[in-house]
Amino acid sequence: MKFKNILLTILFLTIPYSLFPNPSFAQQVSLSLSPPLIELFIKPGKAVMVAYKLENFGDPTFLNLKILPFEAKDSLGNIRIKPEFEGPVRFSLDNSELSLGKPFFLKTNSSQQILLRIRIPENITDGDYYYSLLAETSPPTAIEGVGSARTKATIGSNILVTISNSGNIDIKPKITLFSTLGKVFDSSDKIPVVLTVVNKGKNMLKPEGQISLKGNFGETSKYDIISKNILAQSERLLEATPSSLMDCRERKCLFPTSLFLSGFFIGKYNLSTQIKFGENSPTIFASTIFYAFPFKIVAGILITMIIVIIIIKRNSQN
Repeated sequence: MKFKNILLTILFLTIPYSLFPNPSFAQQVSLSLSPPLIELFIKPGKAVMVAYKLENFGDPTFLNLKILPFEAKDSLGNIRIKPEFEGPVRFSLDNSELSLGKPFFLKTNSSQQILLRIRIPENITDGDYYYSLLAETSPPTAIEGVGSARTKATIGSNILVTISNSGNIDIKPKITLFSTLGKVFDSSDKIPVVLTVVNKGKNMLKPEGQISLKGNFGETSKYDIISKNILAQSERLLEATPSSLMDCRERKCLFPTSLFLSGFFIGKYNLSTQIKFGENSPTIFASTIFYAFPFKIVAGILITMIIVIIIIKRNSQN
């Protein structure tokens, strides 16, 4: 009996410690790197210096700077960072106290100027090279006996380098899809329009143009295409104003959309687009059609008429 009481006492004394886990301290990470995008048009043998501002609004942290190339990941403008450095472009820091690949400390609510020198060697083949300046946090070392949420975060600024000996760029765009993804719609539907362009050239492109809508009664509407970079050897979905993004967030779209046409449509409609890529560049065209009819209204009228007829028949029989 005495042994049993001792065992229960030990058990009750140890339970409270098992109920309360070790304290855990999560590092708060909030970084800003500006400018977020650099576009360079440069000849071989030249060099340029870019000044960045890195700000830390979170906890004090060690940061590591590195340069890595990237490529287009999909047609929505997302990119894929490559794991290793490659390409002819050379990068270095002009800061006396900073080096690429060497961690440095940044306090809360403080900033660090980064002077990045970009150099293009001689005899480089014309073309585009894409890189990201990455600032990566180094997780804090865990203290013995204290849990630590080892947060690791990375922020980047993209660098788009176009190298040209002659000053000319290679422009080879092609419209791969211009469609409403359907030919017949209800008059009250929002009509989804999809426009994608592939860049088969060596240099990135910036589209400029419109999507035009013309109805069978002569009514017209025009929507400006939002100018976004199309990287070399990649395809991109182009968006037009008003952008479809907000509408897609509300509707949870099943597919990426360039534009939603809103209104009440009846009959045949012609859609066309024309896109340029700067001065002295070729203009590319595409067109499609769709039809709209008031199916829902007609169905509602028919159902109402059937209900009215049934009611009249029943009343006449009585």
